Amino acid sequence: MPRPLVALIHPQALQFNLTIARAARPQAKIWAIVKANAYGHGLEQGLRGFADAEGLSLVEWDAAVTLRELGWRKPIMMLEGLFEFSDLAIADQYRLQIVVHSDEQLAMLQSAHLSQPLDVHLKINTGMNRLGFAPDRAHQIYTSLRAIPSVGNIAFLTHFANAENAQSALPVETQLACFTQAIAGLKGEVSLSNSAATLIQRLITSDWIRPGVMLYGGSPGGGSAASFGLRPAMTLQSQITAVQNLQPGDVVGYGSTFKADKPMRIGIVACGYADGYPRHAPTGTPILVQGQQTRIVGRVSMDMLSVDLSALPDAGVGAEVILWGKGLPIDEVAAAAGTIGYELMCALTSRVRRQVQD
Repeated sequence: MPRPLVALIHPQALQFNLTIARAARPQAKIWAIVKANAYGHGLEQGLRGFADAEGLSLVEWDAAVTLRELGWRKPIMMLEGLFEFSDLAIADQYRLQIVVHSDEQLAMLQSAHLSQPLDVHLKINTGMNRLGFAPDRAHQIYTSLRAIPSVGNIAFLTHFANAENAQSALPVETQLACFTQAIAGLKGEVSLSNSAATLIQRLITSDWIRPGVMLYGGSPGGGSAASFGLRPAMTLQSQITAVQNLQPGDVVGYGSTFKADKPMRIGIVACGYADGYPRHAPTGTPILVQGQQTRIVGRVSMDMLSVDLSALPDAGVGAEVILWGKGLPIDEVAAAAGTIGYELMCALTSRVRRQVQD
């Protein structure tokens, strides 16, 4: 018997969430972001769920090759571009578009001898200060790229740091104005808007958008996923595997961080931090047992966690448990654990079985 823990992946929810992105920017083409194994959902299901997207985008070169081998023929963009010169041969063979954000990457392209030109995306650093050329170098870098025989079309992109927060130290309007000024007079398509900008900053226009977490049913901030009409694309499901009866003063788990103050029933769930559930999730983190919300208690261990069954007298060994997904938004679990839904999706480990559920 397999361990009773499974991540149910809902391709129809992926497809539906893509339509939400499309409706938010009906004039724009979509780069569906499938990095980190499609945010933990699996490349195969990402390919199926985002079949109607105009392009896929990610950072992992081996995964990009897998997408081609699985049959994706439309554009693929490598969000972080080249890591080493040998990546150019892969880009050439599999027709991958690359982001260029550094002088080192520019030099690699200048030394390349490819079978045909590659389309590239010139990234401008508009204040987030992770990747990208300084805005005042945009024209210089564009001219350098245009002179390289191995470069085909040149597009432009930047990344918004705070699209969900109008009161931030670096508002979208500041970054957008910087970007617009930097590429003024240059010809090429523009790629803007992550999930937050797509859902919240509706006045931004561009040729392409780059939604990520929203496609998987998570909120990028600024409201709940449900408030944006999004559907969860993953349900992490397990079972109660044992029951303990506690008396006042009894403790639970490593470190004895939880002490019962009254008689309690405790259920043991087959899921722990080795599966990707956050070890730092505190007592009180929501969880569903037989469709009813209760709480985890005590410290999450490697393979198990404990839940309060005191108000659920009929829940025993074999009772269904939902750790997040349908009926329990992943963002609520993440908020209780002091993190974000993105991390929970991406942290799910390979020992958790993935199973498609339409």
